[in-house]
Amino acid sequence: MDGIPKIVPSSDTNTWGLTRKEGPFQENIPVCGALGDQQAALVGQVCFNTGEAKNTYGTGCFLLLNTGTTPVPSRHGLLTTLGYQINDQRPVYCLEGSIAVTGALVQWLRDNLGLISDASEIETLARTVDDNGGAYFVPAFSGLFAPYWRSDARGVIAGLTRFVNKGHIARAVLEASAYQTRDIVKAMKKDSGVELSKLKVDGGMVKNELLMQFQSDILNVPVIRPKVSETTALGAAYAAGLAVGFWPGLEAVRKNWAEDKTWKPKMSKEARNQYFRYWKKAVDRTFDWIEPV
Repeated sequence: MDGIPKIVPSSDTNTWGLTRKEGPFQENIPVCGALGDQQAALVGQVCFNTGEAKNTYGTGCFLLLNTGTTPVPSRHGLLTTLGYQINDQRPVYCLEGSIAVTGALVQWLRDNLGLISDASEIETLARTVDDNGGAYFVPAFSGLFAPYWRSDARGVIAGLTRFVNKGHIARAVLEASAYQTRDIVKAMKKDSGVELSKLKVDGGMVKNELLMQFQSDILNVPVIRPKVSETTALGAAYAAGLAVGFWPGLEAVRKNWAEDKTWKPKMSKEARNQYFRYWKKAVDRTFDWIEPV
């Protein structure tokens, strides 16, 4: 038992030690905040109320939903995880959904197909068309993560016709991130009964405004990008600042958070349902590609 670390709050007035002076940093700075990567982003996005959620768009995507102080067991392919604990308050729990390939699909389009020379060019290419032309890209390169957990799946591009061009493929690549996020959100509602009212977003892909608008459309909720997009570092700073009294409480942290831009849904219900119905058909076609030995 002596080798097991002591469990402490994420933000703790009982500091765990002090820094020592090595290099340009000051000495004797208290160490009193510790959060996992995605949990820090949750705090950085000030998702302190039950039902608030954030999604981080990087190489993959990681969506966390605050479910309050009682853990919600998942029966629909998600993880039940600890979100954070502030001092001696009750811990806050989350449902978490992980998507393996989002930004990595843009990199694949650049490095493997050479359709773009820089990741930022995908939005320009995707805007050369009005829609996906009926093409859907399911990036199950090494299986599908939440909520499917299918290691036998492999990637497919479905719905191809002679009409489809590289602009449609670029659009399908971006839309894949939004569809996979909706898969997670639907599973979270089944587990928690919570209806998502808005989604806070961060990570490298949130600079892509076409993707953010489509994400809002396919979820039918506002999508909100903060002014400070490095929310993981910000969340760790919030935890430490709360511990030493730099911020007196969660309300002060909320006031420090600032919105950069919000996208609101513009798509009709009929179009939304049709897009997602074809996405699910494309997902079904990825299954059972790898056969048991």
